[in-house]
Amino acid sequence: MANILRRPGWRISERHVTPERSFLKRREFLKQMGFSSAGLLALSVAGCSKASDSTAATAAPPVPAPSNPVPVETNTAATATSKVFPAPRNPRFNPAWQLSDEKVAGRYNNFYEFSTAKDLVYRLTGKFITSPWPVEITGLVEKPVTLDVQELVNEMELEERVYRFRCVEAWAMIVPWTGFPLQKLIAKVVPKPEAKFVRFVTFMRPDQAPGFRELSDYPWPYTEGLRLEEAMNPLTLVATGIYGKPLPKQHGAPVRIVVPWKYGYKSIKSVVKIEFTDKQPATLWETLAPIEYPFESNVNPAKRHPRWSQETERMIDTGDRVRTQPFNGYGAYVANLYPKV
Repeated sequence: MANILRRPGWRISERHVTPERSFLKRREFLKQMGFSSAGLLALSVAGCSKASDSTAATAAPPVPAPSNPVPVETNTAATATSKVFPAPRNPRFNPAWQLSDEKVAGRYNNFYEFSTAKDLVYRLTGKFITSPWPVEITGLVEKPVTLDVQELVNEMELEERVYRFRCVEAWAMIVPWTGFPLQKLIAKVVPKPEAKFVRFVTFMRPDQAPGFRELSDYPWPYTEGLRLEEAMNPLTLVATGIYGKPLPKQHGAPVRIVVPWKYGYKSIKSVVKIEFTDKQPATLWETLAPIEYPFESNVNPAKRHPRWSQETERMIDTGDRVRTQPFNGYGAYVANLYPKV
C-alpha cells in the first residue's frame, strides 16, 4: 500500500481553496445584497472554519392555496449554523398535517452516492466532509459568484416550510424544510436573456462516498435541471435544514434544492454548482432511463411509471396509503407553468 501523506488537522485540501478572483466577486456580490462590512468580516472568519399499507386509500391532505395567485470536520461551522435554527415557519406553508417521524425520515434515504439501500445511507456518511462547502453560480448570468454555504445560511433570511415530498417509487413523507426561495438567489446573479434552464451539479468524491465505486458505470456526478421559470417559482426552495436543524448528511447536507411538485429525484442533494444555460441540460436519471425518468417529472397520478402505478403513495413512517394528487397537491402554485396539462 502506498504511503499516505498525513496533513496536520488545520490543513485543508487545495480544491477547497476559493480562487482570489471568486473571493473578490463574492465580497462585491454580498455587498450588493445589502450585507454590512462587519457582516462581511464575520463571514470571512466563519467561511474559513470550519420518509403496513392500509387496504383503503385516503385522500392526501390538501395543500394551502397561495394568498397571491473520515477526514474530520471541525465543529465551528456547525455551531455557527445551528444559531439560525429553528427558523420561523412561514404561515403560508404551515398546514395542520402530521409530520413524518424524524428518525424514520433520517433513515430512509435515496442517496446513491453512498448506497442503493435506503436504510444504509445514514451509516455511510461518516467520511463525507460538508464544511467548507463552496457553491459556484455560473453560466449565463451577469454576476457569477462562488459562495460558501455558511455565508448563505448566516446572511439569507431563512424560513421553515412544511412540504409534502413524493418519491417516484410511490412513497412519501411530510417534512419541515428550512431554507429560502431559490428565486432570491437567482435575482441577485441576474440571468442573461438567453438563459432558459438551470443545471445543478452535486459532489464527486469517491474517497468519501462508496456508492461511486459500487455504481462506477453511472454518469457521475449527479446532475439535475429545471426550466428557469420552474427555478424561479416561489415554491422552489434552497434547503439548508430539516426538522428545525441543519441538514444531516443523508438528507443532502449542507445544501439541496427542494421542488415539491416534482418527483423526489429532481430535488438534488449536496449541490456544488448552479449553472444557467440556454440548452436543456442532461440529467443523470434521464440519461440512464429517459422513459422512466424524463426531464419534467411532475407528480402525476394519471401517468403510471413503466413498472408501477402512481395513483397512490405509501407514507414511510405509518405505512398508510393515500391518493396521489396532481403536482403533489401544489397545482395552485404551478399548473400555470404547464398549460397543456
